[in-house]
Amino acid sequence: AHALRSGLALIPQESILFGGTLRFNLDPTGVHSDAEMLASLRHVHMADECILRGGLDSVVAEDGENYSHGQRQLICTARALLKGAKIVMLDEATASADVETDALLQKTFREVLSEAGCTVLVIAHRLNTIADSDRIMVLANGGLAEFDTPERLLAIPDGRYRALVAEARQAAGSRSSGNLAALTEE
Repeated sequence: AHALRSGLALIPQESILFGGTLRFNLDPTGVHSDAEMLASLRHVHMADECILRGGLDSVVAEDGENYSHGQRQLICTARALLKGAKIVMLDEATASADVETDALLQKTFREVLSEAGCTVLVIAHRLNTIADSDRIMVLANGGLAEFDTPERLLAIPDGRYRALVAEARQAAGSRSSGNLAALTEE
């Protein structure tokens, strides 16, 4: 059971950071070197911020209140990388972020986690958050409704995913919605 848990990491909508130091938040068990922690922070573009704040021993306020929402998410991502998790779940990890921050976080998550060889499971309500995923699972009424590539799901004439994309596209109106816009062009 411990081996299974150690291979998993969860990055929830509300990041979990503890009052203490950045070092403790990255490596609560104290098994990693400073070089490993800094490399992990570098991967998620937080090394400079860490140095500006005083390094690995800089203070993290209770719940990480002295960091922005996006920074807290990136610190949690660095912790997942450091842990060596092979499966990372992003549970509405960017739901509280604005659309631009969401796009930046998603890009960072995908690049960094895929480079590390992680399988990434994304739970999201924003379709542009999942539009470039390898596979999409649509859940409805407590069960699996559809599962396939985004392209194949969009090709199902009366499919749930296609309907959700059309609805989101209509709601977006003339505004660009990133990957979502590209997927729905016919």
